[in-house]
Amino acid sequence: MGVPTAGPRIRFAVVLARHAAAWLLAASFAGGFAHAAAAKPSRGQADTAPAWSPDGRRIAFTSTRDGKAEIYVVNANGTGLRRLTSSSADDFAPAWSPDGRRVVFTSTRDGNAEIYLVDAGGGAERRLTRSAAGDYTPAWSPDGSRIAFVSRRHGTFDLYVMDADGRHVRRLTRAPGGDYGPAWSPDGRWIAFASNRSGSFDLYVTDPRGGGVRRLTRAYGVDFAPDWSPDGTTIVFRSDRSGDVELYSIGADRSRLRRLTRSPGVDFAPVWSPDGRRIAFASTRSGAAGIYVMRADGRNVRRLT
Repeated sequence: MGVPTAGPRIRFAVVLARHAAAWLLAASFAGGFAHAAAAKPSRGQADTAPAWSPDGRRIAFTSTRDGKAEIYVVNANGTGLRRLTSSSADDFAPAWSPDGRRVVFTSTRDGNAEIYLVDAGGGAERRLTRSAAGDYTPAWSPDGSRIAFVSRRHGTFDLYVMDADGRHVRRLTRAPGGDYGPAWSPDGRWIAFASNRSGSFDLYVTDPRGGGVRRLTRAYGVDFAPDWSPDGTTIVFRSDRSGDVELYSIGADRSRLRRLTRSPGVDFAPVWSPDGRRIAFASTRSGAAGIYVMRADGRNVRRLT
């Protein structure tokens, strides 16, 4: 599957890693790999990259409804939409702190993709990383002490971990190809991610302390954007293994592979609700990408934005 590579500028990335939109279109950075990034659709706004608040009452997401990518928050029932960030560049890929008080995200506001932090109620943003290579798709550890993210600061896209204040950055993976979309297990013992280290995009699991890497899926196509169930037994992800881009789940022990959605559009960026009963995701099933919620078994799909 060819992916264009050109130019150092991200044109609305709705995410490098954790939110692999099936468009596989225009974003690129540092003249390199462009995957899982969504160009702004011709039909108007795109809402993508949902992230549940820890109490399950709100969902943060990325939207281009005001012309460029910004972070918004909406109540889990679809009411109370509000804009959280505002900059002249793109803000995308939000993730909540475990206490629900802060949101971490990626921004190009200083000319390069870096990790930023903002209070959940809004206010001044604070920059956490500084790298000429670009840092993407942050994910908070369950205990709130660390943030995992993706960076190309050593030439290839690898996973890194830093303290929640941006200090003590440590490289976690080293592989040919690239590693993307870190997602912590609920107990903090594992990080799931997508990688093409074996030639195709599959899901892997690694020990954040620097242990070994275990392969979780094997598919002809692209498995991407993993997220753990709150009980740690199951991982939801997007895949085009059937020809269409749909949502699947698999047991953390590699058992119980199950297809969850069947849509004429593209379903991607799945995230589990804190109570494990629902999954939020982005989809183009009604045209431009919007945020949807369904039961964890794939039934009762409802559009939020």
